[in-house]
Amino acid sequence: MKNFPENFLWGAAMSAPQTEGQSLNFGKTATTWDYWFQIAPEKFHQNQGPAITSGVYDHYLADCQRMQEIGLNSLRTSISWARLLPDGKTVNQAAVDFYRQYFSAMLDHGVEPIINLFHFDMPMWLMEQGGWENRASIEAFAFYAQTAFELFGDLIKKWTTFNEPLVHVECGYLYQYHYPAVVDFQRAIQVGYHTLLAHKAAVKVFKAAEQAGEIGIILNISPTYSKSEAQADLSSAFHSDLLNTRSFLDPAVLGTIPDELITLLRENQLLPEVEAGDHELIKENLVDFIGLNYYQPRRVQAPEEARMPAQMPSDFYAAYDWPDKKINPYRGWEIYPEALYDVAIMMKEAYNNIPWYVSENGMGVAEEERFMKDSGEIEDDYRIEFMKEHLNYLHKGILEGSNCFGYHAWTFVDCWSWLNGYRNRYGFYRLDLKTLERSVKKSGRWIKAVSENNGF
Repeated sequence: MKNFPENFLWGAAMSAPQTEGQSLNFGKTATTWDYWFQIAPEKFHQNQGPAITSGVYDHYLADCQRMQEIGLNSLRTSISWARLLPDGKTVNQAAVDFYRQYFSAMLDHGVEPIINLFHFDMPMWLMEQGGWENRASIEAFAFYAQTAFELFGDLIKKWTTFNEPLVHVECGYLYQYHYPAVVDFQRAIQVGYHTLLAHKAAVKVFKAAEQAGEIGIILNISPTYSKSEAQADLSSAFHSDLLNTRSFLDPAVLGTIPDELITLLRENQLLPEVEAGDHELIKENLVDFIGLNYYQPRRVQAPEEARMPAQMPSDFYAAYDWPDKKINPYRGWEIYPEALYDVAIMMKEAYNNIPWYVSENGMGVAEEERFMKDSGEIEDDYRIEFMKEHLNYLHKGILEGSNCFGYHAWTFVDCWSWLNGYRNRYGFYRLDLKTLERSVKKSGRWIKAVSENNGF
């Protein structure tokens, strides 16, 4: 039996834009996803847009009961900025009523809500002003955060500011998977910098209000593994960690932007515009805990030809295809559970052993109906095996002293995945896209036993 620490959080993670539905109803205004689907539906898998997703807005009471039925004692989701503040200033009472009822229902069923403020869903009213490229976004986000803290702080004791901020930076400004789908390294750096300052401004608001509870941020951490011990490969791995891990983790926990990152950006003419007071804002507003999302490792090698100044991250490091990898063919991602141990030790040794939890870990598989038994249950043994392998390595890190307090799988119920729609399924509950009916998968019954035993 592998036992986990007392009061360990066993749960799942999801987000407002991927599950709520009612995307332009009950007072909510458009986000970049609503707009992009309107003007370019062909980009979305099977024309599956953000309007309905998993229908949680209409099914949340029964869903909270379902959370309890599979043993979840916690769940992370997000608030929709465009629902709570449709114009950025005016509170939407319908949203307040919905979220208060939703969070209260979780608590009534023994599920602790961890509430995130931004999950890639930029309101269009702000995007039309430049989005995160506009420094005004910092104050706008701080006002939204303060509004959420005041309205729901009596119910929520664990807040996070952003989910995977690097993703909206990369996907929106380097790789064209999110709107505005531009390719511009300089603009990406500026967007990342303003996002960091928005996070810090929200933490400042939270601390100033002397809120009961804690505040953190959720980062996607894929440890970097070098192809070889050759100096060029090691240098590329170092640069990868600077850009992909330390760029947000160091400021969030330590209050510093790595000197080596500043030097790297300066040498490549990529430094963002900075104003007086930014340094103090970054230094003083530290998080209470960290959520780390982990799916796959990052393997790199030295690029064959690097441009100077750099035009893309690939000028600093190139992807390395490890020949011995185990792969999830549906998502195209390597399965490497050993990295979760490396993450645990990194948090212990490099980040003051700050409290942290696995805020996402999961396996997306296409056409899961292939694995449906006569009873109608999806027999997703592959997902159970995936979680077991990762939990084994997480457990090892905890035994060695890493301060991990929970494990959240992605996700509770099959959800909408941006341009991928419902191509891959991740949930403990299967979603029937025609009826929105939920049915528990084998993994849902398995996580119930894990939660009840606080181990496996």
